[in-house]
Amino acid sequence: MTFKLTEEQLMIQTMVRDFAREVVLPTAMERDRSKEFPAENLSQMAELGLMGMMVPPEYGGAAVDTVSYVLALQEIAYACAATAVVMSVHNSIVCETIVRFGTEEQKQAYLKPLATGEVIGAFAMTEPQAGSDPVGQSTSAERDGDHYIINGTKRFITSGKNAGLTIITAKTDKAKRHKGISAFVVRKGMPGFLVGKTEEKMGLCASDTTDMIFDNCRVPAECLLGQEGDGFKIAMTALDSGRIGIAAQSIGVAQAALNAAVSYAKEREQFGQPISKFQGLRWMLADMVTEIEAARQMTFSASAKKDRGEKYTMEASMAKLFASEMVNRVTAKALQIHGGYGYTKEYPVERYYRDARVFTIYEGTSEIQRVVIANHLLGDRYVGTLR
Repeated sequence: MTFKLTEEQLMIQTMVRDFAREVVLPTAMERDRSKEFPAENLSQMAELGLMGMMVPPEYGGAAVDTVSYVLALQEIAYACAATAVVMSVHNSIVCETIVRFGTEEQKQAYLKPLATGEVIGAFAMTEPQAGSDPVGQSTSAERDGDHYIINGTKRFITSGKNAGLTIITAKTDKAKRHKGISAFVVRKGMPGFLVGKTEEKMGLCASDTTDMIFDNCRVPAECLLGQEGDGFKIAMTALDSGRIGIAAQSIGVAQAALNAAVSYAKEREQFGQPISKFQGLRWMLADMVTEIEAARQMTFSASAKKDRGEKYTMEASMAKLFASEMVNRVTAKALQIHGGYGYTKEYPVERYYRDARVFTIYEGTSEIQRVVIANHLLGDRYVGTLR
């Protein structure tokens, strides 16, 4: 059964679609080339309530449901995947984590500037030697009076250079393994907090991805999220929400690739007729739209479970796994339909193809998603990786 959207959800979808295609889309290709961070777009998105979508109104947010957020994120991703990934991390991981685990003082201090777009949020768990296994991280946080002293290096941090606020994980008790990991909110400019190298990436070029270096970084104790040892639980909860965001991004990019392929197939003529008349291509398009719709329904289902307050870890992983694998298949087929032109930067499918590739990697690889799904299916306990 097709997921039925409410009037409010449809209004949000229409509003964001108009904005994305009129404001974000026209400069997406140029930003891909220049690698310019979409600061102006994000500022306008904040004015529309898109940078604090699930933040309560008392903290400056729009307080919409997850389904509405997914609809909005799909539309931004359709126009520019690099802008969408900034929006996704900012909303799904940073804002939601502070809403769920922050103290009242932390919510007042952090959520308002995040929701208004004054500050961009980032999330830092990955390290040079700790990706899929967060217990392998070596960043440490030692209590020193009313401060923590943080040391370590984080890698592949989305918006690392442009973020004004970052949620980081660090070990406060190495002997306790995952139960010895804690989470902190770190502001730009804190002594000992440095932004390292910016990665040269295949895609999502307008979204910066950097190292973060902590060299005896002094963080006030009130920046601790939750209690000491809550960091792993906080990170895993954040990633559940983030994976719905990755699924939504995947759907947006896939839909853009499909629309581009349909348009090209109708216009391009070979052997005296549009290539859309050839059965081989028609079947490719049929498979593409079917897979996109399946991913969309899975993502709506996971979002609805989250909105109902039900456990949704497995459904989020299933949606992320299927949607991220789907967008790689769809963009590859869209490029193939364009033939040689698809391999050039003259057509946007080349960008879609590059942007899509990372979706099966970040916020938990496809392999990790299969571990999560199988563990839930079989009732296995935590075995040393992401749930």
